[in-house]
Amino acid sequence: MKLTTKQLTLCAVLTALALAFSYLENFFPLSLAIPIPGIKLGLANIVTVYALYALGPAQALLILTGRCLLGAVFAGNMNALIFSLLGGFSAMLVMILLSRSRHLSIYGVSIGGAAAHNCGQIAAACLTLGSMAPLYYLPILLGASLITGAVTGVAAACLFRALVHTNILR
Repeated sequence: MKLTTKQLTLCAVLTALALAFSYLENFFPLSLAIPIPGIKLGLANIVTVYALYALGPAQALLILTGRCLLGAVFAGNMNALIFSLLGGFSAMLVMILLSRSRHLSIYGVSIGGAAAHNCGQIAAACLTLGSMAPLYYLPILLGASLITGAVTGVAAACLFRALVHTNILR
């Protein structure tokens, strides 16, 4: 895959934006509103959904991979890398498949991605703990993914509406 300078620059800017969203999310104590451990809005996924629709699966995967790797390096938490990668790649695979359906909007694709992300993270927990016990937490996370995925989908749709009059993708 050969990227033009404009595509490469846009991928870099979107990766930086996703990293910033991921970092900013730490300042919003979602646990005060939803007292369930491990639940996040997934603000960085706004960028992932946007990139999937605007740039295509290959560039969206590059942005996701860059965000996961750089996020782990900047946070100094390489142990979290497996959770980030398994969750992110699971979400991306499901969103690529769902985005090809004519019956699903960006909202449905985003919700499917949020659910797949949680499944990937539970799989990472099972692998690292060597136990199937984290599977008991999956129904709670899947319920939360309906809300977080919808919020991400709405934000991505708003981003498209806001950028419709620009020539950023031309």
